[in-house]
Amino acid sequence: MNKETMENNKVELAGVIISEPEFMYESYGENFYKMSLGVKRKSGAVDEIPLTISERLFDMEDRYSGMAVRVSGSYRSFNKQEGTRRRLILSVFVCDIEAIDLKDANIDKNCITINGYVCKEPNYRKTPLGREITDMLIAVNRDYGKSDYIPCIAWGRNARFAGGLKIGTRVKLIGRIQSREYDKKISDTEFEKKVAYEVSVSKCDVIEEGKNENNN
Repeated sequence: MNKETMENNKVELAGVIISEPEFMYESYGENFYKMSLGVKRKSGAVDEIPLTISERLFDMEDRYSGMAVRVSGSYRSFNKQEGTRRRLILSVFVCDIEAIDLKDANIDKNCITINGYVCKEPNYRKTPLGREITDMLIAVNRDYGKSDYIPCIAWGRNARFAGGLKIGTRVKLIGRIQSREYDKKISDTEFEKKVAYEVSVSKCDVIEEGKNENNN
């Protein structure tokens, strides 16, 4: 991963592992596993964030549930075929991981910075209680001509600003990764519990093409 790609999509987390490694896939002789990291919000709610981690970073024969760790990497997406539909799967691709003390002051760190393009018309709306929200889908370029598609949600004045963005606008977003449970309607009488993953945006800037983002 080159430096520019790393700056386009940077995740820093600290929390507690809440699931044991489970095999995902093999690539060029290297096995990758999935785990979940619990990161507590100030409200006390816990975001359960999926990780994708190489066997070269951790001994996958050990047990890790309950271990506090610091993680750095990037937020990635891929489409999974489920019957006739495709579902967007999101996880943090781990580049570095280390054990930390549960008493570490930064135990619940959750920060993501992405630099990408608005690839779907932003959806601005108000909740029944009058809270302003805008949903966005941001395409973030990766090596080898690939892109990751990251669902993002902005609130308040950021929602008003993001709601006016056009498709193709380049943006830099700073926020945190959150998990959210919702009920998916299966039939008139049946609902299924699902979990959505998205970036909750705390800062949103437009980047003019040809300009260095740090000058904005």
